[in-house]
Amino acid sequence: MAVDRDTVTRIARLARLSLDDEQAADMEQELNAILAWVEQLGEVDVAGVPPMTSVVESRLKMRADVVTDGGYAGDLMKNAPQSESHFFVVPKVVE
Repeated sequence: MAVDRDTVTRIARLARLSLDDEQAADMEQELNAILAWVEQLGEVDVAGVPPMTSVVESRLKMRADVVTDGGYAGDLMKNAPQSESHFFVVPKVVE
């Protein structure tokens, strides 16, 4: 896939970039080089390679999934200007 000058100017307009003719020519070359590199990646044989998110093997720390109230409701309500039954009281804004 090749990028032409019209495509570069369209992308620049969508990105709200102002490019003169020289910058557009440079951008065209850079984008074509990037796309050529991406096409090279398609030639790599990855059969039998498991998908991964990082080159370093890591496991997530697991914890028990237990429902709690947090135990902080009383402490949080100490800072509230007005509260009622562990809820913040705020002025009515919609009539």
